[in-house]
Amino acid sequence: MDAVTKPKRAAKKKLSATRRTYPDLHDHVRALDKAGLLVTVDRPINKDTEMHPLVRWQFRGGIAEKDRKAFLFTNVVDSKGRKYDMPVLVGGLAANREIYRIGIGCPFEEIDERWVRAAQNPLPPRIVQNAPCHEIVITGKALDKPGQGLDGLPLPISTPGWDIAPYATLSQYITKDPDTGVQNMGNYRGQMKARRRLGMNPSLELRPGIYNHWEKLRERGFKKLPCAVVLGAPPCITFASVQKLPETMDEIHVAGALVGTPINVVKAKTVDLLVPAEAEIVIEGFIDTEYLEPEAPFGESHGHVNLQEFNAFMDVTAITRRRDAILTSIISQVTPSESSLIKRIGMEPLFLNFLRSTLGIKGVKRVSMHEPLTNIRKVIALICERDMPTTEIWRALYGAAVLHRAAGKYVIALNDDIDPENADAILWAMSYRANPNLDFHILPHRDQGHGPRSKRNGGQDASVLIDATLKENFPPISLPKREYMERAKVIWEELGLPHLKPESPWFGYSLGEWSAELDEAAARATRGEYFETGKQLEKRRRKDVHMNTEVRNVKERKSKS
Repeated sequence: MDAVTKPKRAAKKKLSATRRTYPDLHDHVRALDKAGLLVTVDRPINKDTEMHPLVRWQFRGGIAEKDRKAFLFTNVVDSKGRKYDMPVLVGGLAANREIYRIGIGCPFEEIDERWVRAAQNPLPPRIVQNAPCHEIVITGKALDKPGQGLDGLPLPISTPGWDIAPYATLSQYITKDPDTGVQNMGNYRGQMKARRRLGMNPSLELRPGIYNHWEKLRERGFKKLPCAVVLGAPPCITFASVQKLPETMDEIHVAGALVGTPINVVKAKTVDLLVPAEAEIVIEGFIDTEYLEPEAPFGESHGHVNLQEFNAFMDVTAITRRRDAILTSIISQVTPSESSLIKRIGMEPLFLNFLRSTLGIKGVKRVSMHEPLTNIRKVIALICERDMPTTEIWRALYGAAVLHRAAGKYVIALNDDIDPENADAILWAMSYRANPNLDFHILPHRDQGHGPRSKRNGGQDASVLIDATLKENFPPISLPKREYMERAKVIWEELGLPHLKPESPWFGYSLGEWSAELDEAAARATRGEYFETGKQLEKRRRKDVHMNTEVRNVKERKSKS
């Protein structure tokens, strides 16, 4: 039946009588509010340009983890002026450890043990006939009406200026193994492409269950994989969905074990799957196993924008939801001391002068000696120009290691977009810009220098030289562009939220791998014109590529005249 259905009030009473001893998302939000961990924003907030940048500030603004909060936006609008009838919760599951602890419902010291026990002793769910997630059911052609399909959901743009559409981010994809019948629930992003079409990225490097289910059906000639996508659920379900559990284990069973009671599930309306009865929103449909189409860009958790890849998409057959649904969205005498600082102020320019003047290495722009805990000598960062020759970078690394026999145990060459004052940023550059096999070198027979004496090395130490500069163009940094972060900062300050201390990087910028076409698509997304992009992506469908194939590595087919 193609319709929008809502239960009568009498039915709602029956639904509320369903047995449940674990907290749903509404219970969790009330608990956060009671604990002073919820910021409720009642003023209009644009989900396409303001929402994620606003919350992002508490992660990039120098705010201590314990002071971070969950945000509930109750007056959500988009770039076209549309108003949405449901609030959006951001940071509501794990903005800090206390929020997570409240969600899982046990003391901190018991969390590790609870996870081990849940994985070892999963609890099968309880199947119910009526469920809150079916208070409103939209199926068939009704989904094509404005505001009745995916466009009726206030999915935010996570990284305005780079993402080319709104994405479901805290979205649990449920599919079933055609051999065993075991359901798999994993958290993947979903790109909104049309009222009835949702993209996906299953992260193949992690070999998720959903990909294996897709591959099995594709090999057998089945063109459609039944799927249900949960947007908002009891916290225990969300926590289980993001863990990498064995493929033979149903995450809903583990969620039940986490809270010590079976989870209520209900049969989906248009696909043969069981979904959480207390889910806020469920998107049902079929994933095409024949064709793939471009998906992304999207600002990813590894700190860069994930460029386009060919990935599967889901044709939506139903959207079910609670009447009071909440949509969820998700966004890481010791020094320093007076003694260390008074040395550092003079020592850094001496090192820079030695490299630039004595050795004639002009590409070094700055020398930064790490101060907290390491006491300036052990870790030295060299800020180098982007086009500095590799041979000059290595001369600088060796030079910094030999100037002072007690300094330079770790010497790291960086580009000027990396803040050398931020150890997290240094590790980020080492993780993604350096290959240990090519860019690390150990310099032996160094003096052990300042620090505890070790008896096992004969008084000798070594230096590790690391070239963590960019050697090629990279995708953009996956933070909203500067103008959106600056706009969000104004709103942040208008709301009277804690004082921000921006930490680099606090906005996204290009590192060379970014086309004018993608820039325009991202700009369209911030104007609410992402369906136009969806139409263009649809025209580029093809079935001669594998899942996760990067679009930039595939030649475009010539259009027929």
